[in-house]
Formats: sequence, C-alpha cells, structure tokens
Amino acid sequence: MSSSSTAPGSSPVPDAGPVSLCAREPRVPADRLVAEMVPPPRFDSVRFATYIPDPGQPSQTEAVRVLEGFAAGLGAAPAGNGRRGLFGLGRSRAPKAPAGPRGVYLDGGYGVGKTHLLASLWHAAPADASRKAFGTFVELTNLVGALGFQQTVQTLSGHSLLCIDEFELDDPGDTVLVSTLLGRLVEAGVALAATSNTLPGKLGEGRFAAADFLREIQGLSAHFRALRIDGEDYRHRGLPEAPAPFSDEEVTKAAFTTEGASLDDFTGLLEHLARVHPSRYGALTDGVRAVCLTGVRPVPDQSTALRLVVLADRLYDREVPVLASGQPFDRLFSEEMLNGGYRKKYFRAISRLTALARDAKGLVGG
Repeated sequence: MSSSSTAPGSSPVPDAGPVSLCAREPRVPADRLVAEMVPPPRFDSVRFATYIPDPGQPSQTEAVRVLEGFAAGLGAAPAGNGRRGLFGLGRSRAPKAPAGPRGVYLDGGYGVGKTHLLASLWHAAPADASRKAFGTFVELTNLVGALGFQQTVQTLSGHSLLCIDEFELDDPGDTVLVSTLLGRLVEAGVALAATSNTLPGKLGEGRFAAADFLREIQGLSAHFRALRIDGEDYRHRGLPEAPAPFSDEEVTKAAFTTEGASLDDFTGLLEHLARVHPSRYGALTDGVRAVCLTGVRPVPDQSTALRLVVLADRLYDREVPVLASGQPFDRLFSEEMLNGGYRKKYFRAISRLTALARDAKGLVGG
C-alpha cells in the first residue's frame, strides 16, 4: 500500500500533511538554553574573511580591523586569570575591572552585516566553544529567568567572551538586570561584544525617560567602545522587490507538497504566540523546514507585534523560508508602530521576513 495519497490535480503528499505550530507547546530545559548559546545555523560558517565590506562604506572595513584586533587581544588575557572555578571556589582574588571599556558595541542599520561580524568574532576568539557564549538579548534575559541571576553570573563568569546580538531594552526592569549582570561579568574578566541599531547611550529612547533608567544606561555605556557601521541593507541590495503574497490555495498546496512544512492561519498563530514564552519560539520551529501562513494581516497591538518580531528572528536564524497569503509583510505594522519607540525592531522584522519570503518563492510551482 502506498505511503502517500494523491489529491486530484496535485502531487503525491505525505499522509500526515503539514504540522501546525499552533498545536505545539514546547518545553525548553535550562541546560538547553545554555548549550544553544552559540551562533545560529545561518552563521555557522561566517568568518571575517567572508565579510565583504562595501567599498563606499569605509566604516565597514574599519569594523573588521578593530574586531580582528579585539579577538586577538582575548588570547593575551584569558578570562579568569587562574582565579576561581565555575562556582566561585578557589583562593585567588577576583581581578579588578579593567580601566577602559571591556567590550565592543556594533551600531548600525538593518542588514549591514552586524550579526555576521559578531559571529565572526565568536569564531575567531581563541577559546573553546564552551568558554564563549553567543545569544540575542532576549535569550540572555531568558537564561537569567531559567537559571536565576547568581547561577547565570557563575556560569558565564568562566567564559572569555559573551556576544549579545540585537541588544535592546524593552522594559526598564531589564535595564537594571542587564546592567548589573554585565558589570559582574566585566569584573570577572569576561569580554563583551554586542550589536544594535541603537547607540548604547540612546537605548530605550522614545520609550523610557526616567532618571533611574538613564543612569543605568550610562553605566552600560561605560562597558563598551561603540563602532558605527554604515551601509544599506544587504538583504535588499540589488535584489527585486519582496514577492507579492500568494493565494490561500497556493500556500496550502505548497504546505502539503513540501516535506517538513507547517501550515497555520496567521491570526491563530499570533494568538498561540501569546501562550508560549518567547524563549521557546526557537523550539516551536524545531524540525520545520518551511513555514506556510494564510491570511497575513496587520498585527493588532504592540504586544502582539513584539512577539512576532521574536518569531521572525528565530525563523531568520534558522533559515526557514516563509510562504504567505494575505497582506505583504511591509503592511504588518501600522504607521504609528513604525514611527514609535520600537520602530527599529519592526523594520528589522520586515527586512528579515522579506528575505525569508524570497527564499520561499521556489515552494510554489510555476
């Protein structure tokens, strides 16, 4: 008996059909959060040598030069200096914090290659993979939530380098948490590197203006030397416009004829994301090779929009193409959202979803 069924006018499809992300409720143990603090699959093979600076943007060439020197310097003064172990045991005294910034901060627009450079720094750092960590800001705060603050400090204090991608502050409470955490890690000799679309001293601009928040921001700024990287979004450089959305029928057919695809109604998926912690969005897409969405429409509110941004980041990290019907991805966020305090997150999500939509074009037959 055949293991697949055939609908009239369609290709053979697996009996099981596509999975539904809405049917998944992943549970992620704390040790997985730690083990996965490495560059995502999209950046497995990137190196400084594979970053091609734009000849018209000298800041890109300068950033590579500075980061190569930063990586080389990590080998001269490994974290720990022979002091205490993972749980703070040992007789050596903790070293004093360095006099100058112990980190680099890559500031620039969307798609100029900041994550490529950050991952290249992680790969170039002369330390075993177990002694350097790479994660998004959201993943770092999730790690603190899973392990607790003290255990996070103990775990990361044994590292030589912590790389934080997409550094942004969405909540004043995160500011105090991260400022304190990074201060403790710098005292332990851990080097820091981060990327953002916002300069350290401007984090949270347009959202929070409390004096306590601004004071914490200045404390964070002191840990970093900022490097500005100029340029246009490489994901759209010389490429055609994002593909127009397909019909519901085309998306559904592609989902049933693509191995490892998921199929969900967009509105239903947004509702499901509200019931899943953002730290689990990566696990939500485990094993999924293509995401098919019907009925894409503008998101209704800011909380929903921010959850969608996290999902877009995880899909982009994993190079999962996104095939959709309904509204194009540049209509997801209202003008008010695109002009508000989270606008940089929303533009990044549009940029990344547009790239994944291009990747998905081949899923639809001619």
